[in-house]
Amino acid sequence: MRAVKVYMNKILAGILTENADKTYTFRYDDAYFSNPQCASISLTLPKTQQQYHAGTLFPFFFNMLTEGYNQRVQRRLFKIDEDDPFGLLMAAACNDVIGAITVEKIE
Repeated sequence: MRAVKVYMNKILAGILTENADKTYTFRYDDAYFSNPQCASISLTLPKTQQQYHAGTLFPFFFNMLTEGYNQRVQRRLFKIDEDDPFGLLMAAACNDVIGAITVEKIE
């Protein structure tokens, strides 16, 4: 199991987890959920106290990944397999992203 903290504008929004069976869960942090000034991180992941489950990496997070040549460079640099989008997200989305969402690997 691997997990990352998901931040929206540097505020902890929730936890994204890759489970042992390669399924994924996302859950909003309780403090973030309770704050009416904190918006959903995505239209496809509206704020709720329920966990979201998916058989593949949620499209919102998958679309944060680079493409083409840049992705190949990142995969070589971080030594990440082509079939490991979550690994690439953990390695690259901590600071190399456009927008308000960043992630931080949970050790």
